[in-house]
Amino acid sequence: MRFYPDERVALFIDGANLYGTARSLDFDIDYKRLLTFFGDHCHLIRAFYYTALVEDQEYSPIRPLVDWLDYNGYNMVTKPTKEFTDASGRRKLKGNMDIELAIDMLEMAEHLDHIVLFSGDGDFRRLVEAVQRKAVRVTVISTIKTQPPMIADELRRQADHFVDLVDLQREIARQYGDDSAPRRPSEDHGEGQGENGDDYLDDDDDDDYFDEDGDDTAGA
Repeated sequence: MRFYPDERVALFIDGANLYGTARSLDFDIDYKRLLTFFGDHCHLIRAFYYTALVEDQEYSPIRPLVDWLDYNGYNMVTKPTKEFTDASGRRKLKGNMDIELAIDMLEMAEHLDHIVLFSGDGDFRRLVEAVQRKAVRVTVISTIKTQPPMIADELRRQADHFVDLVDLQREIARQYGDDSAPRRPSEDHGEGQGENGDDYLDDDDDDDYFDEDGDDTAGA
């Protein structure tokens, strides 16, 4: 990954997508190490983290991580999930942060020289193109090491640079016995398990749908 001297850099982290990508590569992200790594290698202006929260639960398993990130250098962008009933009468929750991420990136672009996007969502291709027209370089971090790849081909083609998350594993993975920063729990809405117990993450990371217990079971 190449950073130029005095280049203003910001991270935009699609929390659900990054979690799913790291999980597919069989490691956990250490968010303290991640922030330190980029802070040591570039002129880091901001690190944004996006996630939806189930607000009517007595306890949200992701809340400790959200609070920790908020106090330790990340700009947290959250919103409550929306409840709806599907055609079979089953209560589900929907959470998607694409619009929030896109607006923030467009607004910040004039103050930046380089954007690092942690996501493989193909819906961000036009967003990347738009900020590139503002003379901002864009690096996308996801993976092609899984089957199927976690990054959409059109997003990878549009990016100025693509970095496979597995190549950063040594620098940002949670180390055994390190409890200084909480991990994103598997029980979190958006990265739970389907009805048959299989792990589930939308390939294109479109709108995320969750059962009433918070587990992600279907996408649209």
